[in-house]
Formats: sequence, structure tokens, C-alpha cells
Amino acid sequence: MNPVRKKRLFIVLAILAGVGIAAALALSALQQNINLFYTPSQIAQGEAPAGARIRAGGLVEKGSLERGQDSLTVSFRVTDGIATVTVRYQGILPDLFREGQGIVALGRVDANGALLADEVLAKHDENYMPPEVTQALEQSGMLKHYETANRETPK
Repeated sequence: MNPVRKKRLFIVLAILAGVGIAAALALSALQQNINLFYTPSQIAQGEAPAGARIRAGGLVEKGSLERGQDSLTVSFRVTDGIATVTVRYQGILPDLFREGQGIVALGRVDANGALLADEVLAKHDENYMPPEVTQALEQSGMLKHYETANRETPK
């Protein structure tokens, strides 16, 4: 092999190695930033990875909201009609947060199966529900119950 071809081969191999390393780093960074959505049923069954940041959503059970003594620590239960998961959150809840309404919480599942949320998102009007929550409620058959309860609730 002559020296010019050898040099070109090394350049091509170096470029391919650089592209491969860059792709591996990009995929690694993207994998760490993915927040997968889990329903309360999936969390209760242990499908949600412990310690990984996830999104969980469903309906806040009526009568489940408990405020701590410092008034920034709250605990409530979220259900999809099949299973229930306790969510613990420290902070100010959104203004539109109510029992019986759909929410999405971002956080980590602890060893007891409770979600330690660092962010709670509530729907922004009476007609909107996050798509993941809607799909989970449809699968469990709770969506009709939720819609019926909301029509009967005076505004």
C-alpha cells in the first residue's frame, strides 16, 4: 500500500471513530434526560425503575390530600382506577390543583413505592387533561367516571 492511500485510510478511520464517539455521547446524554410516563398501576406493579426520574399521572383521590405542619409538605394519592400511588411533594402546589382532578407529577419512586415528586403539574382548564393521563384512564375505564363527575360538579 502506498503512503498516500495509507494516510487517507487513517484519516477516514479517525473520522469514523470521532463520529462514533460523538454519537455515543449524544445518546448517553439523551438517555439521562428521558422522563418516561408511568401509570399508578405500573408503579404499583414495580415496573417503574426505583431511583430514576419518571412522570406519573392520574386522578387525585378525593379526601387524600394531607398537608404537613410546615404547610409546604403535602402528601396525596393518585389513582388510575386500578391502583393507587402515594405522592409526596414539598413546595407550593399549582393553583388549579384539586382533589378529583388529573395531574402529572415528576419525581423518583422510593423503596416503599411512593413517588417523591419534585414537580407537580395540574391541568390548565376544565377541558384539558394530559394525554398520558387520558390514555391511562381510558385503559382502566375511569375516564367515563371522571367525565361524569366533572359534569355534575358545579363550577
